[in-house]
Amino acid sequence: MKTRLFLFLIIIITLLSGGCTLAPEYTRPASPVPGEWPRGAAYKDAKVDAGAPTELKWQEFFTDEKLQKIITIALKNNRDLRLAVLNVERARAIYGVQRAELLPTINAVGSGSKARVPADLSSTGRVTTSVRYDVDLGVISWEIDFFGRIRSLKDRALEEYLATDQAHRSAQILLVSSVACAYLTLAADRENLTLAVSTLETQETAYKLIRKRYDVGLVSELDLRRAQSQADAARGDVARYTQVVALDENTLNLLVGSPLTPELLPPELGNVSPPREISSGLLSEVLLRRQDVLAAEHRLKATNANIGAARAAFFPRIALTTTIGTASPELSGLFKSGQGTWAFAPQIVMPIFDARTWSAYDVTKLEKEMSVAQYEKAIQTAFREVADALAVQGTVNQQIAAQQSLVEAVAETYRLSNARYMKGIDSYLSVLDAQRSLYAAQQGLIAVRLAKLANQVKLFAVLGGGAE
Repeated sequence: MKTRLFLFLIIIITLLSGGCTLAPEYTRPASPVPGEWPRGAAYKDAKVDAGAPTELKWQEFFTDEKLQKIITIALKNNRDLRLAVLNVERARAIYGVQRAELLPTINAVGSGSKARVPADLSSTGRVTTSVRYDVDLGVISWEIDFFGRIRSLKDRALEEYLATDQAHRSAQILLVSSVACAYLTLAADRENLTLAVSTLETQETAYKLIRKRYDVGLVSELDLRRAQSQADAARGDVARYTQVVALDENTLNLLVGSPLTPELLPPELGNVSPPREISSGLLSEVLLRRQDVLAAEHRLKATNANIGAARAAFFPRIALTTTIGTASPELSGLFKSGQGTWAFAPQIVMPIFDARTWSAYDVTKLEKEMSVAQYEKAIQTAFREVADALAVQGTVNQQIAAQQSLVEAVAETYRLSNARYMKGIDSYLSVLDAQRSLYAAQQGLIAVRLAKLANQVKLFAVLGGGAE
């Protein structure tokens, strides 16, 4: 019967103490960025007419099958992402510990003691020996949360856990976009290597032809050395791009977390299936659903809850220690009738003067102001990243068209210059200039095509797409 009354008392106190907190009511700060995306010549071709891809999975966005397989491997093996997952689990465990502070800790304690008292200290004037055995079930110094201090700390731990979870989602998006960009960069550099090898073959063929003409006295040594310099430069480019491709593969292997088989690597950029075209949405409100912005808001809510804990420190703290059990001078008599014991010892501590309490309260208010600034900065950074991606999206197709036209024009120039040289109309210098211009234009075309694909990946990531 006593045990039932004891548990009933604990339940009633728990329900009464779980009502209120002193944390201020949370209000989301106003967004510090314009409601619409930038306008102007750089954005006129950018797509801003549909919803943001926050719910679009990366499997739907990336259409290249090899890239899909590589991203899947990276999500399983990448150590940074694994660490982010462990951080989420840690934050959840900390939240569980803080939430458990609201509940009493019930312990069962068994003890025994035996003491000898000399005659001159004994109340009977004789030597006495006392023996006592106890078995108790009780709550030791449980703080009853009348003013919400523990509840506010629990809310703070919950928001910190949610912020960590959003940080994990943000890390996943970063990993997916980094792997995709590394894959595209490798493909572009492999195409550059192929172009360098082709250029080297052309230059070596030209050098051999001019060497034969020089041997029979048809051309000067100056033309021979010019042809040799072009071949040597192309040979250097082949070595440089061979090195760059190897470094790209190492970067991709690090992101993936394990070496990739050759069949998963892209042969060149032209063989990569491009990602889906997406738009940014009509309004910048979509940024409020971005994972890093959500994480910043959860941290803001955590500092808001911490103010409640600081306010509660000005109010009394009520603690309860209570036990029920049995005691006997003999071990065999512990559980006989009439040996029951109980203790009820509430304690109230009223703060009178503690300068640290006021300083701690000021700290919590300043931390909230800092969190507001960090939240607003996260939104501003997100706005800038999306605006940058839209500026590239609005102009990159024009750049590709112009660069493609340039390649065709320079290729025709090279053909005409070479024909005029072979007929003896022009010097070899014009052929060399046309060769250099064509090579640079072809490299520029690869670079701008890579920029377009990488920007599609960036726009997908900065809009918060790809998280699972």
